[in-house]
Amino acid sequence: MLPGYVQFPVLHMVQYSFCPCASAKSISAARSARILCLQDSNSNTKYFDFVVVGSGVAGLRYALEVSKHGSVAIITKAEPHESNTNYAQGGVSAVLCPSDSVESHMQDTIVAGAYLCDEETVRVVCTEGPDRVKELIAIGASFDHGDDGKLHLAREGGHSHNRIVHAADMTGREIERALLKAVDDEPNIHLFGHHFAIDLLTSQGDDQIYCHGVDTLNTETRQVVRFIAKVTLLASGGAGHIYPTTTNPLVATGDGVAMARRAQAVISNMEFVQFHPTALADEGLPIKPTNRRENAFLITEAVRGDGGILYNQSMHRFMPLYDERAELAPRDVVARSIDDQLKKRGEKYVLLDISHKPREQILAHFPNIAAECLRYGLDITSSPIPVVPAAHYMCGGIRAGLQGETNVKRIICGGEVACTGLHGANRLASNSLLEALVFARRAVQPSMNHMTRSSLDIHASTMWTRPVLPHPLKAMQCRRFCSGQKQQVELQSIMWEYVGIVVLQTD
Repeated sequence: MLPGYVQFPVLHMVQYSFCPCASAKSISAARSARILCLQDSNSNTKYFDFVVVGSGVAGLRYALEVSKHGSVAIITKAEPHESNTNYAQGGVSAVLCPSDSVESHMQDTIVAGAYLCDEETVRVVCTEGPDRVKELIAIGASFDHGDDGKLHLAREGGHSHNRIVHAADMTGREIERALLKAVDDEPNIHLFGHHFAIDLLTSQGDDQIYCHGVDTLNTETRQVVRFIAKVTLLASGGAGHIYPTTTNPLVATGDGVAMARRAQAVISNMEFVQFHPTALADEGLPIKPTNRRENAFLITEAVRGDGGILYNQSMHRFMPLYDERAELAPRDVVARSIDDQLKKRGEKYVLLDISHKPREQILAHFPNIAAECLRYGLDITSSPIPVVPAAHYMCGGIRAGLQGETNVKRIICGGEVACTGLHGANRLASNSLLEALVFARRAVQPSMNHMTRSSLDIHASTMWTRPVLPHPLKAMQCRRFCSGQKQQVELQSIMWEYVGIVVLQTD
């Protein structure tokens, strides 16, 4: 038996009754009155067929599918909408144009990934992507259409064709809205907001490690809540906040990878961190923000795809000096090029100019960016945008197979927390939402297999010692405890210096 694990007997089905769930966090007042879950005499233990950690596109899409077969709990650290998905601007890449092809999408993905992608995974995602986008539209997501009534397909860096389905420059927000609405309408899904996942509940038997759920900290009541489930999906997002500057929201602190590692899951490719080349550089704005942003404001790849040009502060265009694809090179190439310019010239930011395009086109394609810049005195229809690279996406994570399966039985993973092999060393623009949609569907079958082989034991929760908080925590202390603010600042400094955009070789 592995240290730290308990020998867990075969679970047996028992009889239990439904009762109101006192601490479920809903996304509507009407729903809060009808959220139900299984729980034992200890109200801080809850039983579900499926537990989903994370409320981004991967977690929500998966929950909608498996809710057809059983009860689902979605656990999320903050408000349900607060995820990397909600901040995604660009869109979803998919082959939806007759002049495009799966082979072309595959080639673009593999080239962007420095030829370190898993080819079978790339083929699966690029092939199944169009159907997943159509399903998303059927669920209620609304995307931009051209004058011909067809989906407007944008182009971004690294893509050889226009294949980005988008909702202006707020695609993630629209997808999150549509999925949360669908989740809200599904009585089999129960949302628990402000539940910070602490650790996975595991056991060992027959030389295998099994997962039986997760312990969480309710950051509003400051109580530990245990979720017992037949299947656990980890869809907790990335770890952008291990860096001092990131486009990710505050919730992206790598908790899912850390929990999985403690549960003996295999972790792969963590050295491949993507830095988005163009986050808004507040230092270059006419009016400086009064407070430091919690996360950098993203300037979508689509600005360059729409014809945006990068200049240094002397208004010299520099990307052709680094790559023949210029501004349409993959993100890692552009980020390193900007980094090189900044270091050589001793400057804090470069300039991204889209002002040569018609004003109406700019405002139609990038209304969110235009509004944010205008708040600080910058009109992007007439002036360039100050930009700087920022940590954006973790290409590594929990090693997952073609159905999201891991080496730990009953743990499935999807989205940014997973390492499926799709991205290689660098993710192609707008492939992240696509990957999440594809694997959310693919994860259903192994989940069903686990579900049919398992049953819930209402006494299972006594097999693990409950976590004990170091002392009673007030609400503010609890939030600081969950974010680990002091340690996080120290970690961010180390990561930026030693694991940044360009790592200097030392003897």
